[in-house]
Formats: sequence, C-alpha cells, structure tokens
Amino acid sequence: MPDTSPPFDLAVVGGGMAGLTAAARASRDGATVMVVERARELGGSARYAGYLWTAPSDQVLADVDPDGDPSLRHALVTGFSDAVDWVQSLGVAVADEVTILRYGRGRHIDTAAYISACEKIVTAAGGEILRDTTVEGLITHDGVVTGLDVRPAGGSHRRIDAPSTLLASGGYQGDRELTATLIHPNAPLMALRSNPTSAGVGLRLARQAGAAFGKDDAGFYGHLVLADVPLDDPMQFANQTLYYSEHALLFNRRGERFIDETIGDHLSAIAAVEQPDARVLVVADQRVREEWMLGEYVEGITPVDRFELCRRRGGRYALADSLEDFTYLPEDWGYPGEAIAAGIEGFNAAARAGQPLQPGRRFDPLPLDQPPYYVVEAQAAITFTFGGILVDDQARALDIHGRPVPGLLAAGADAGGLFVRAYAGGLAAAAVFGLRAAETALTHRSAVLSERGR
Repeated sequence: MPDTSPPFDLAVVGGGMAGLTAAARASRDGATVMVVERARELGGSARYAGYLWTAPSDQVLADVDPDGDPSLRHALVTGFSDAVDWVQSLGVAVADEVTILRYGRGRHIDTAAYISACEKIVTAAGGEILRDTTVEGLITHDGVVTGLDVRPAGGSHRRIDAPSTLLASGGYQGDRELTATLIHPNAPLMALRSNPTSAGVGLRLARQAGAAFGKDDAGFYGHLVLADVPLDDPMQFANQTLYYSEHALLFNRRGERFIDETIGDHLSAIAAVEQPDARVLVVADQRVREEWMLGEYVEGITPVDRFELCRRRGGRYALADSLEDFTYLPEDWGYPGEAIAAGIEGFNAAARAGQPLQPGRRFDPLPLDQPPYYVVEAQAAITFTFGGILVDDQARALDIHGRPVPGLLAAGADAGGLFVRAYAGGLAAAAVFGLRAAETALTHRSAVLSERGR
C-alpha cells in the first residue's frame, strides 16, 4: 500500500515556468502545495529561455494566431502585465522592453533567479518539492480528480491528496510516438531543443481523467537548426538557431520553396518537418549574411556566425560564387542543385520586377542576387508542443463536451488551444496561465474550507 501524505491544497505535476508560478502564487496566499518534478533540477525548458513577451493587443494576437481560442488569447494579452508585476514582486531582475518577432513586446528576466525564488516561497509556506519523481497516476473519486500517486526515485509510492491538481509537465516533445502521431510522421526526425524530460506525462494523465486533446494540427514551437549538428549544450540552443532564415530562401529535397520564409523561422520549422526527410537547404546571399546572419536578432544579443559555426561543427555547408555553382552540390546531399539555381533565378527576376512571388515574401521581398551564396542544411528542432489538454481561461481542463474536469487544471505546454501553428511567447503563456491556475486553486481551496467549516 502506498504511504499517505498529509493533504495539500494544490498538487503540481512539473517544476517548470507554469508549475512553479502556480505553486509560488498559491503558496504566497496561504495554500500548501506539493510540486512533483521528474528531473533532478527544477526549471524545465525555462532554464534555457529568458524573454517574457507576447503580442501587445487582442487584435495583433488574433492576426498572428487566428485559429487560437479567443478567450485564451485575451487572457494572455490582458494577463501579461500582471505576470511581469508578479516576477518583479519576487525581486527578480526585469529588463527594459524590447520588440520581438516584429509583432511582440517583451522583457528579459533572470529565469534562474525566478525559479529559485518560487522554490523558496513554496517551501517556506510549508509546501514540498519532490525531484526525480515519477507520477504513476491521478487519484480520482466519482469523476473528480483528488490527487496524485507518485514514486520518488529509489523510494516507495506516495499518495498526494489535494482538491486541485495542476498538470504542467512541459508538453510531449520528448516522446517520439506521441510526436509522430500528433504532429507529423517525420516529427521523430526533429532535434530536441528543450529539456529531455517533457515526454507527455501530463497529456496521458489528463486523457485518463477524461480531458480532451486539442487542437488538432496545432504544431509546435521550435526553430531551424544546423542539420545533424548535436544540440549537446542547452545553453547554446540560441547560437545554433538559424534566425536569419527569415531573410534567406528555403528549399526542400525536391528543389522547391515551400513557405514564405519571412513570416517567421518558428513557422518555417513547422513546415520543414513536413518536407521529405525533414531536411532543407537555407540559402543566403552576401546581403542577407551582412544584414541578418551577422546582425542582432533581438536587441542586445550578440550575433553568432552560423555559417562558420556549421563549418566548425561538421554540418553540411557550401559557398557558391555563382548560381552555376549549385550544380556542384554533392550528390549524396540529395538536393537537385540545378533546380535550386533555377528557383533562385526565378525568384530574383520576379522580385526585381515587383511581380507576385510564390510562395510570397511578406516582409523582405528583395532579391538574393549578391553572391557569394552561403548554403547550409537545416532541420527543425522542437522546443515544446502546441497541442495539449484543452483548457478554459481559468486553466481548468475540459472534457470533449467543453465541461471542466473537476479538480484538474493544466497550464504551460501541457495546455492546448492557445497557439495553433502560431506563436507569441512561451514563458509569458506559462506565467499567465500558471497565475490563473493558482487563482482557480485558491478559489477551490476557499470553497473546500467553507464546506469543512459547516
């Protein structure tokens, strides 16, 4: 029989941005919280991130993310300033506002300090944090989620009783079967640009409790990175990301452009995984190299020469002095060099003439006609998933009929419905809905205490 823990007000699965935000916020208002983290360190993928940002208005977010749930979009936009205030209230450094991805506004935060501050609040309030611990299942009674059954590494089962349980395990990007089924059959070919422990535990638990998945074909957040160059240092994820691809041209192994590259490298990554072998060539000319490859992607961030990095790390790269040189692309790369040269030439002719481009170029319609051409092979790398447990704007998990599953909450990458093949800030979404989850749990706690007092 499992050991029985004293009851908690809130049980949290996952010690990342969403889970720790909810845990700390609830703890500061008097709740006793249990956090269960699979890894040995807290923070999840937030440890490798740093910008709290999102769209500045409902309309901008609707333009960027038209298929996202309107109530969730509104909650993100209106809750952003509260999230910033919350971070600052913990004494964590928050930098001045900068523009991100043309349509976003955000501020750099010290995520390591934030994680540490949240941990201290939880434990100081009498809560507990279990690391290196597996969640074996949800505890339910008459359709109501009432806690967790967990097993610490090397220990025995523990029963965690709580009237509210939050799933915030970080998504399912670490599970090849789930990504192949829910994203694309090529998804297992992607590199993992996140912590390795977010492998769908939240989604599996939620489904067992009757929660619904959504939305279908929502995609994922990730970026293009150098193909087959190991992402062996998480703190170097940004350095290996090909942000400049938004101004380059992308070609698949059929020699075709397949997306408007300028709408965002994060969206090109979703499209790239759907291409043959999930590999693409990124072609930049000298203008793109000088202005964008060697320029700042975000204000204040020192640029990295990704072409030189590719050469050093053993990736596939080529320097073409003319379009004719594309005919000499190595045969074993699997790309039709002549077709790519023709594609660049056709693109340049249409761009010079101001003719419609197919696919279009919304933000950078200039030709790429200043050799040499800098060519690298790229692949998509996934940071977290968009599809997840359907939730309402109070972070309550919903069933297939849109009704809340009693006692069950979800936030961060475990929650779905907010972003659908679109993106406007992962840390912000985790913080905003972590705070919403805490508010819902605190309201439930008050109701439970009132009921006990009768």
